[in-house]
Amino acid sequence: MERIETDVVIVGAGAAGLTAANKLRDAGESVVVLEARDRVGGRLWTGDVDGAMLEIGGQWVSPDQDALIETLAELGLETYERYRDGENIYIAGDGERRRFEGDIFPVPAKTEGEIVGLIEKLDALVAEIDPDAPWAHPRAKELDEVSFAEWLGTQTDDDEAKLNIGMFIAGAMLTKPAHAFSALQALLMAASAGSFSNLVDADFILDKRVVGGLQQVPLGLAAKLGDAVRLNQPVRKLRWDPEHPDAGVVAVTDSIEVHAKRVVLAVPPILYSRISYEPPLPRRQHQLHQHLSMGFVIKVHAVYETPFWREQGLSGTAFSPYELCHEAYDNTNHGDSRGTLVGFVSDEEADGVFTLSAEERKARILESLSHYYGPEALNPVVYYESDWGSEEWTRGAYAASFDMGGLARYGADLREHVGPIHFACSDMAGKGYQHVDGAIRMGRLVAEQILDEQRLAG
Repeated sequence: MERIETDVVIVGAGAAGLTAANKLRDAGESVVVLEARDRVGGRLWTGDVDGAMLEIGGQWVSPDQDALIETLAELGLETYERYRDGENIYIAGDGERRRFEGDIFPVPAKTEGEIVGLIEKLDALVAEIDPDAPWAHPRAKELDEVSFAEWLGTQTDDDEAKLNIGMFIAGAMLTKPAHAFSALQALLMAASAGSFSNLVDADFILDKRVVGGLQQVPLGLAAKLGDAVRLNQPVRKLRWDPEHPDAGVVAVTDSIEVHAKRVVLAVPPILYSRISYEPPLPRRQHQLHQHLSMGFVIKVHAVYETPFWREQGLSGTAFSPYELCHEAYDNTNHGDSRGTLVGFVSDEEADGVFTLSAEERKARILESLSHYYGPEALNPVVYYESDWGSEEWTRGAYAASFDMGGLARYGADLREHVGPIHFACSDMAGKGYQHVDGAIRMGRLVAEQILDEQRLAG
């Protein structure tokens, strides 16, 4: 068993862990990063599939994501705008395909009024929410005890309005049914983007992409750390002495023991239980972590010889709460002559198509895309499904969220360290929650916490 001595050991080589590692090393601390996978990046993964570059994981950059934008600049990475010229597509409940421009879907006037009214109500509520402490809102407990679906039902009786507003939080973000999470959790999701209006504005939230793929962020951060990053090293055990936390911690993999003053768990909370703790974590953490779960979404990539939809005057942006693929976009790579569409199948719809064979599932999904773009969408030259639910070291997408009542009950403890054990990941971010921006923010925050502890101790 190889033995390594270091100041801080980081578990997980995603954006949060690698940001923390770089900040700590820049401040003079020695670090070791242990990654279970054979690659860095976590939920960021840019892969080559049948000759096509696909963003298997996260990919977009929005203008409010300051931490990510600063990191891109530090790494010398370039961005480009998502293609959005032309008209968007909306499919109504009766299957009618409607072209439109702007943010509001082409729905009946009454439904449009209800959608606008709901957005205004949500914006007003979101303005009262601190994304770093949603549990501090005076009505936090009340809002956390009612599902988002139920809350919408108290605001309007227009089913199409409820489905569309619910889609933006449920299918598009938390990737759970709207009855499965609370109104407070929905408000946090919107507050993390600055407002509900920002969240429903595809031109804002899905503004730009990185030339060459967003995984270049963790790749660039890892390159700065060199051989301090150790791949294929899932941590099996953490040992520490609660009576003497200053004695440090030992992280044990199958072939390495890392002895450190502190450890940062920079993995999704649902993976904490994959590690054996000696002694066990406190009761509060055991309970807290059981009330968090990942959502489930299939990210579908379809590559065509040309971006044929542009010839029809379409932007590639498409929505429908009635379709298997509830949203889709032009995802053509920078400088690529081929055209790529990306679509999303979420929560219970994703459950359903995974009861089918791979060929049946592909046919169903492409059929849904064809409702937006026409029969040419049925025949891509490359087709791929990002299924993060089957990833051993992720187990869902895009991030963990609390069950009903969990955010108000446990949220304040989410980032609290336990002795020498610290926590950092996008799942516990306020601003930038469940995005790369949030992961970077949490990496910076935990590094500062550790350095402050060092200063107080020294």
